[in-house]
Amino acid sequence: MDKNAEKNNTVERPPVIAIMGHIDHGKSALLDYIRKSNIVEGEAGGITQHISAYEVVHKTKDGKNKKITFLDTPGHAAFTAMRLRGANIADIAILIISAEEGPKPQTLEALKSIKEAGIPFIVAINKIDRPGANVEKVKQNLIENEIYLEGYGGDIPYNPISAKTGEGVSELLDNVLLMAEMEELRSDESKLAEGIVLEANHDSKKGVCVTLVVKDGTLKTGSFIVCEDKYAPVRTMNNFLGEPIKEASFSSPIKVTGFKEIPTVGSPFYSFSSKKDAEKKALEYIASKEIKENKGTKEQGATETDFTGEKAIIPIIIKVDVLGTLEAIQHEIEKIKNERVTVKIIKAGVGNVTENDIQTAGGDPNTIVVGFNVKIDREAKDSSEKMKIQTNTFNIIYKLTEWLEEKIKEKTPKVKTNKVIGKAKIIRIFSQTKDKQVIGGKILEGTISVGAKVKISRREHEIGEGKVLGLQSQKIETKEVREGEEFGSVVESKKEIAPGDILEAFIVVEE
Repeated sequence: MDKNAEKNNTVERPPVIAIMGHIDHGKSALLDYIRKSNIVEGEAGGITQHISAYEVVHKTKDGKNKKITFLDTPGHAAFTAMRLRGANIADIAILIISAEEGPKPQTLEALKSIKEAGIPFIVAINKIDRPGANVEKVKQNLIENEIYLEGYGGDIPYNPISAKTGEGVSELLDNVLLMAEMEELRSDESKLAEGIVLEANHDSKKGVCVTLVVKDGTLKTGSFIVCEDKYAPVRTMNNFLGEPIKEASFSSPIKVTGFKEIPTVGSPFYSFSSKKDAEKKALEYIASKEIKENKGTKEQGATETDFTGEKAIIPIIIKVDVLGTLEAIQHEIEKIKNERVTVKIIKAGVGNVTENDIQTAGGDPNTIVVGFNVKIDREAKDSSEKMKIQTNTFNIIYKLTEWLEEKIKEKTPKVKTNKVIGKAKIIRIFSQTKDKQVIGGKILEGTISVGAKVKISRREHEIGEGKVLGLQSQKIETKEVREGEEFGSVVESKKEIAPGDILEAFIVVEE
């Protein structure tokens, strides 16, 4: 079939939009206004914790009703990986920026994700209703960060908006649809569906539930879906409102059941009319994966050995409510750097923390168990207390990572080091008997006190150690002498001290 014939079978499809930006710049508020329903209430800490998808209908200037699918991508720094995945699924991104604060580090992270995904984007300058709003200043800040808007040296479209009052939101959606038109987004309804796994979790009543975004073709109940090495019949299908449906076409966010195992979030899915074809596709993936793993085995083994070295290992067990959050937590743990320990995730999964999870630790008290939006079973609590394994659960990601960093710091092996607190130069030797020597000197820096341990150096080489048994300053006994003062001292040392030697008083500290 030639390209023109193929194009004739396709129709214009709704765009899939990712709203991205800093945590407090109004992504959830914008979606809330667009969909006329509250999504912030009930989200712990006011932060959107999971990627979700919503379908809306926008009436254009010429009176046409057009569908748009929105992905709500979390904005906290912990969700970098999820934001990137959101951008890869999307056709167009809206980069939302506060008219009060301008671009923040997370704004620039989101921009990087958009650029890596290679998708066009629109800038939404939000909160123009606030007293501190300064749209012109934000535009200048964007230029400083190499974001060149239309009319300001670039071709990036923008809209000043208020997600609170709705001002400018209709124009923003018009811009989105105009950009979608320019991108020529088309799909073939007659094809078997393809798309992306957006979210996955285990429901105690329904089993494995998977959220998908259809990017091409039509998905019907009774067909088979393949995600990497996992395949399943589509038993039930619901739209984003939770209503049961029999089929779904491109750009639709849907939830399906039928999988025995949880598929990888962010992986592509393909649908087939027969189980035989689905099995074949899954086997092809397994075969290609084995070839790649066999090629990389030796190199990967060497890297692991080099990385571990003689560092202490802190095993981590993670349990979460949905796989998307797991990805975010793993990304954060990878950023925890420590010269003395290796943080190793030994188990990660969906569901409550169970006794079996605690047993995975093998009794190692260094193990840390964290849960997100899940509970710890009674048996698991009892086992962790017996084994002295620290466990905790959270409902805000950055609280979890802060606690984890603190616990890893506590478990990091302490290293003893000598801290120099005073330095003196020996001027005269008055007497030497066995291990005791009476000397005279001058404090060059810091302080030296009675009972201090000292290192003895000669011509910049350490020759021995000693202990200060007594001190005199101006022929008066004293407990301590300071910088610039001359002193007499009785020093206990097996090494014979000579004029010109340097004494360094030190204390042993654990770090």
